[in-house]
Amino acid sequence: MGIEPEDDVLLNEELADRPLDTDSDEAQRVTLVVRRRLPGRRLDKYLHARFPRLSRTMIQRLIKQGDILVNGKPTKASYEPDSQDRIELVIPPPEPYDLIPENIPLDIIYEDDHLLAINKQKGIIVHPSKSTQTGTLANGLAYYASSLSHGEDPFRPGIVHRLDKNTTGVMLVAKTDEAHWRLSLQFEQRIVRKTYLGVVEGSPQLDSDVINAPLAAHPTIKDRYIIPGCHAGVMNRLAKEAITEYEVVERFRGYSLVHLHPKTGRTHQLRVHMSYIGHPMAGDTFYGGHHVSELQLTGQGSDLPITNQQALHAYRIRFKHPIYETTTEIEAKPPEDLAKLIHLLRTYRKLG
Repeated sequence: MGIEPEDDVLLNEELADRPLDTDSDEAQRVTLVVRRRLPGRRLDKYLHARFPRLSRTMIQRLIKQGDILVNGKPTKASYEPDSQDRIELVIPPPEPYDLIPENIPLDIIYEDDHLLAINKQKGIIVHPSKSTQTGTLANGLAYYASSLSHGEDPFRPGIVHRLDKNTTGVMLVAKTDEAHWRLSLQFEQRIVRKTYLGVVEGSPQLDSDVINAPLAAHPTIKDRYIIPGCHAGVMNRLAKEAITEYEVVERFRGYSLVHLHPKTGRTHQLRVHMSYIGHPMAGDTFYGGHHVSELQLTGQGSDLPITNQQALHAYRIRFKHPIYETTTEIEAKPPEDLAKLIHLLRTYRKLG
């Protein structure tokens, strides 16, 4: 699942106290005028959306050291920009980094001068967490594309949103900074419509519904997420809002094919939510699901699992093109194991 745009990595105290180099000849001086007032939108969040390579923490430091002015005067990060406000900022040059380009096969399903879309394969991490890590999607993109947006993290060029390591499907990648901040703003404002294709165990009672249940990290199990109201020892204040819309597309004996539309972008959100209502993803043993084999579905063939992870695929994404402003919809073909599972269900487990 994707991560919310406001989730920034906090700097340690040493970095936070170090002045940013805005006196360099490579520093960029920018002036912009706010077109319309956005009630409740803080200055640091507004600028982070406009300049995604600058984290909110960095913007707050620039404000604090007087390198961001509103109408010629120092301001605060919490200030809400008004219509016709004139914002002046000095952007320090990016810190040097070395993301190693690698010839990793990529399934490009859309590309123009401003963005591209890939059908992400399973088992690959989206970006490195340190300079020495290789074999990630970002390394492959650095090899493939002649231009990628800078973004807020030097190890995530072009990356607007993410998918889990073992989740396949469509991902958008920005080739320019303007495309990046415009796409990021759409994700933040929940304009982007994402559709996931999934096979769940059982048959949901309703044909469609909305699951509104906050998520929090499990208190003892690493990389596991829970709904706090269902677990002791996790305080509700640690949970974040999570909303999922689902619709049942086809029903089979013992399983259902569903479309899932996340309204928020929490880690493992879809998997936890479907498990929460009693219908975990097929193959998702981490959240209560079970492996599915051809022998189990048909009475013959192999008893090995058809898929080794959750039967979940980022199938479709609809958004406004960041430059052309046209409604754009991109679909990604499901991987072979999920396609096989759906085929077997339709052939041997169809109701009626």
